[in-house]
Amino acid sequence: LISSDADGAIQRAGRFRVENGSSGENTDYAPGTWHRTDVHLENPEYHTRWYFKYFLGKVHQNYIGTDAEKNPFFLSVVLSDQNNQRIPQYHSILWRKTGTQKICLPYSPTKTLSVKTILSAMSLDKFEKSPREIFHPEIQKDLLVLEEQEGSVNFKFGVLYAKDGQLTDDEMFSNETGSESFQRFLHLLGDTITLKGWSGYRGGLDTKNDTTGTCSIYTVFQGHEIMFHVSTMLPYSRENKQQVERKRHIGNDIVTIIFQEGEESSSAFKPSMIRSHFTHIFALVRYNKQNDSYRLKIFSEESVPLFGPPLPSPPVFTNHQEFRDFVLVKLINGEKATLETPTFSQKRQRTLDMLIRSLYQDMMPDLHKGNNMLNRRSFSDVLPESPKSTRKKEEARQAEFVRLGQALKLKTTVKGDTTTNLATTSFCKKEPWESQSFCSNFPHEVVCADSWGQSLLVSTDAGILLIDDGQPSVQVFDKTLQIKQMNVLEALDLLIARTDKGKDSRILVFRLSAVQKDIETKKIIRSKYDCRENKLERTKGCHLYAINTHHGSELRIVVAIRNKLLLVTKKYNSHNTLTSASLLSSSESPVEEFQYIREICLSDPPVVMTLVDGPTGDSDNMICVAYRHQFDLVNESTGESYRLHHVETNRVNFVAAIDVYEDGEAGLLLCYNYICQYRKVYPFSGGSPLVQPSAYDFHFSWNQVPYAVVCAFPYVLAFTTDSIEIRLVVNGNLVHTAVVPELQLVASRSDIYFKATAAVSGSSDSSSKEMSSKSSPQTPTASEKPEFPLPSLEGEVPGKNLYKIPLSNLVGRSIERPLKSPLAPKVTTATTSSGITSLPVMHSLSLSRMEIKEIASRTRKELLGLLDEPMPKTESAQKLKKVSRRRSDPRQGAVRSSSSDRIISSSFEGCSERRHLSTSSDPDTSASREESSPSSYPFQLIPLYDEDIIDLK
Repeated sequence: LISSDADGAIQRAGRFRVENGSSGENTDYAPGTWHRTDVHLENPEYHTRWYFKYFLGKVHQNYIGTDAEKNPFFLSVVLSDQNNQRIPQYHSILWRKTGTQKICLPYSPTKTLSVKTILSAMSLDKFEKSPREIFHPEIQKDLLVLEEQEGSVNFKFGVLYAKDGQLTDDEMFSNETGSESFQRFLHLLGDTITLKGWSGYRGGLDTKNDTTGTCSIYTVFQGHEIMFHVSTMLPYSRENKQQVERKRHIGNDIVTIIFQEGEESSSAFKPSMIRSHFTHIFALVRYNKQNDSYRLKIFSEESVPLFGPPLPSPPVFTNHQEFRDFVLVKLINGEKATLETPTFSQKRQRTLDMLIRSLYQDMMPDLHKGNNMLNRRSFSDVLPESPKSTRKKEEARQAEFVRLGQALKLKTTVKGDTTTNLATTSFCKKEPWESQSFCSNFPHEVVCADSWGQSLLVSTDAGILLIDDGQPSVQVFDKTLQIKQMNVLEALDLLIARTDKGKDSRILVFRLSAVQKDIETKKIIRSKYDCRENKLERTKGCHLYAINTHHGSELRIVVAIRNKLLLVTKKYNSHNTLTSASLLSSSESPVEEFQYIREICLSDPPVVMTLVDGPTGDSDNMICVAYRHQFDLVNESTGESYRLHHVETNRVNFVAAIDVYEDGEAGLLLCYNYICQYRKVYPFSGGSPLVQPSAYDFHFSWNQVPYAVVCAFPYVLAFTTDSIEIRLVVNGNLVHTAVVPELQLVASRSDIYFKATAAVSGSSDSSSKEMSSKSSPQTPTASEKPEFPLPSLEGEVPGKNLYKIPLSNLVGRSIERPLKSPLAPKVTTATTSSGITSLPVMHSLSLSRMEIKEIASRTRKELLGLLDEPMPKTESAQKLKKVSRRRSDPRQGAVRSSSSDRIISSSFEGCSERRHLSTSSDPDTSASREESSPSSYPFQLIPLYDEDIIDLK
């Protein structure tokens, strides 16, 4: 953007990307047609501020050391009960100048965890000085200061009123008053407060002498205090045309809302109109009186990473409460994203480096004196048992350590420097990842599974079972057939399975219609010996296989036999449907329809394998393989391999490689250890893929090592042994962490199924949850209410249940199912208003390759601001428009949704030195109780995080 200064000289301003939904400004729209699922605060503080939440006020250990480059670091370790769910875990924080690294490690009562093991898990193996323990309780203050460098929990946003036709910031800042619609907008954002004597978050405004105005707009949103710098409420000067006093506040806000009057056809706002080098995000708001709606447009400086939620299509809101929630979430996420730009991250890194080095130098004299502040033992065990001779002394030290930590926690909360998440979100809000009970008390061990219609085909130690909600399971194959990997392809009428292990393993292919016929006619259950005709040739001894998820004109299967890859395809007619396939004889084996193409040799056996579709699908299809310390791309046609990513760590635990598509080009989420790395893979150029670093590449770290990663757009979910970590695909930002005891992922091709421990009782789910919450001294907070299975209560027999997270809840639209479920052969019919039953409704899950790839590219385009023009009215685009409203590819669908979140604001009373934090009016969750005191100052039980209630006496 080009702008001019006060003297008229032309100067270059920053480049901004524009988010405007996916439609043009003047496109016809039908607001309210999308169900939003993705309006979430990213990296919420109650999930990211670990030291305040898990460490402060509890017995924990802190260590000091220097790495091989002589840079000092600090390590904090605590053994904590994960969210009151009776799952002990080690939470570890590594403090370095580049930022903090947080990981969870499982607790084992029989295995002692050493500091060296923890640091090795964080890729820190070489030291200039070995870590030593810090005993002094004052270290807690310094580490809390380090954590606060991650960013403020409270926010200040500018609000600038612009009349119709105003094109310069001098004109906008010179508006003395706003219109009636502007006043209604301010009332929607928050409450009008009097600044003089204000004891809450002030956002840089004067609360003593009224030098920054007498009133302002303030609100509390999901535990965050927000102060708005409103241009018409800041001091106005008739002599100063530039209104420096107003620009001093709004010009120094990272995020500014521009409320522009006038019709859509009037002059549009541009960021170059505002002369500010500090504002990185502008939110343009227009009000339409005719239909009482708001239209939103977002301008983001190009260095700001992508942040959600994406704007709906079109970006028009008729529900004002939904609009308020969407705007506040978008602006808070935008400011957090801006702090990751080089401008702010470099300043934060310098500050962290200075604080850590200063703290290290303060500790050095005590290190040499050898007094009680530092422990001489290197790599001491975490939470060691003290010798009997020093146990009383150690207990006294720990009591003082905890007392100081609790006092710090209380002081931080009363100051308002942490989110008061006990008074945040509504109890009625249903999160998209909330699970549903699918099968209670499932007694078998699950090897693998895949969804079949509304049912689940499961390989267990007792054979292959077909399970449906509310119906008894049906045995499909007996236990002589051990299936280790399977895919149910309903559109192709195929079941693909890898059976047995070692030299006896093979790939088997079955017709689903034949299997279903056996179920319906209740024939003899098939055994391993009845499947000889279903074996694919040349697949003996295979240990892994992969199929292309987006079968266009052919199904491709790559089978790994040690270090050899076998490429097999199945040609089929584009008109071939489930109906025509079912007409074939059930005795006919589909083996003859598959043909061997070629064999590719690798240097090592692959651990992870994913097929990547090329943009043409002719000779540019690729195979992503992971082995040794690297991810490679292998050309299916030539067998040539190219290095995609090299892993630097000593030990590598490969998890997954997930293919993501945009504009016909592939991207890969490479998951290993704690890391998830997104790499863009460009089309082949001169026979080799372009895999050089791209501006779109990013990486993030999971808090715990996952054993499986699932992409359900817009989310990516990591499954560990006792938790599900949910992040956004577009930027890797954390959304939620759910604790699930003894978790095992079962299937994830469509709906996500998992197995977990739950209380076995005759009560309903709701009563079970109520009993579980009452068994704990502190009730979980609203933002951390367990939507997932709870651990069993005392005296109950623990059992394993199967749960389901519907994909339609995650992607925000209904996913159409096949005609019938294998266990319940019912035809779905629709009844007309006259009572006459219409023809059966026949749906298919399959989409064409072009439809899938077009849908997959839309959300990132919205965030990048590349969809300002209406879609071309080609045949495929019109088809996409129809499909996208009712279908979603299970892994690539973009999201259009709209949801609201009821806010329970905190109230603040009393003098400036004391603030009472109000919680929900629900008597079960309210923890504020006043008690009498001999002194003139009353005291309360002030709720901190869910497990901490401090009695101040």
